[in-house]
Order: sequence, then C-alpha cells, then structure tokens
Amino acid sequence: MTPAVFTPILDALDLAGIALFALTGAVLAAQLRQTFVTMAFFALVTGVGGGTLRDLLIGAPVFWIADPWVAPVCLATALIAWFTPVSWWQGRGLAYADGAGLAAYAVLGSAKALAYGVPPVPAALMGVITGCVGGIVRDVVAGRPSIIMQPELYVTAAALSAALTVAGMAAAPLLGLGAPPVWGAAFASGFALRAAAIRWQWGLPAYGRLA
Repeated sequence: MTPAVFTPILDALDLAGIALFALTGAVLAAQLRQTFVTMAFFALVTGVGGGTLRDLLIGAPVFWIADPWVAPVCLATALIAWFTPVSWWQGRGLAYADGAGLAAYAVLGSAKALAYGVPPVPAALMGVITGCVGGIVRDVVAGRPSIIMQPELYVTAAALSAALTVAGMAAAPLLGLGAPPVWGAAFASGFALRAAAIRWQWGLPAYGRLA
C-alpha cells in the first residue's frame, strides 16, 4: 500500500521545485544554442532526475510516470525558455530560482522517504539526493563542471532543509505542531542559506593537506 505522502503544501513544493529546476535546464540549453528538443530534454532530466533516483532507492513508484502534471510542467517550462530572450534568465535570478527548487526538493524528498518508512538519517540523505541530483545530471550532460565541485554552499543548503524536515517531523508531535509548519520552516531555512551564499559568496574551506 502506498503511503499518503502528499498534501496541498507538498504538492505545491513538488511542482514548484520541478518547474524551477526544469527552467535552469532549459535555460542552460538555450545558452548553448541547442534545439527545442534538446531544451525540453534538459528541462525534463533536470526537473525529475533527483526525484527519480530517490524513488528507485526507497522502493516507491517513480513519481513522474503516474503523475499527469510533471512532464507537462517540464515541457511548458521549456516552451517559456524557448520563446523568451536568454538575457531574461541571466544573472543571479536564475541562481535564486535554483536555490528555491533545491530547498523545496530537499523537504519533499525527506518527507516522502519518512512516509515510506526510511530511517531518519537515510531519509535526510534522500532529501539531499532529491535536491541535488537533477542539477548534477544537467551539468554532466552539458559537459560543464558541476556546482557541487565548488566550495560554494549548495549541498549544505539542501542538507539543512533535509535535516530540519527530519528533525522537525520527529519533534512536531511533542510540540503539538502539524507537518506544514515544519516543512515551511525547513524550506525557508535552506533557501535562506543558499540565497546568502549566492549574495555573499559563502563557501566551505577546501581540503588543503595534499602532502
């Protein structure tokens, strides 16, 4: 029996994360002057890549196969990118959109993993995978260095949202809270950290012991 995972809030986070990630994939294809077919492919694999891997790992049905909205959202996002100047999407705006998708997907991935009975630490890791893998696939297909290979706070922001989701879901019954406030706070925290990293170029120290 499939657990009842989704609520209106998680549904909104899911589609928002998909659309934002799909946009980053479509815009990258536009910057590389690719065809619309390639742009749609980039939008799709970026939008669903992390969630697909998560579902395969936790033994859930792959979410976008049965959902009638996911693929159309990705294709519609590709159409928007196709019919708009790429200059609209350059600069930090797209990075903030990617950060919002990252936080939303980290919350969703962790909440879904918990609903499928995954223990807390692996559930948090499922949130990180959900948030990060789509962007990794996008960058690998495009042949460019992935952002996770840079010291800038990216995976850390996803980990924050995922960890707060798991911890908050455990503490919510004790505090008399419902799940929606936990999800909202986890999303806001992860996005705030990612936004701060974009604004002030925050990063973690790199390993320095080569000898």
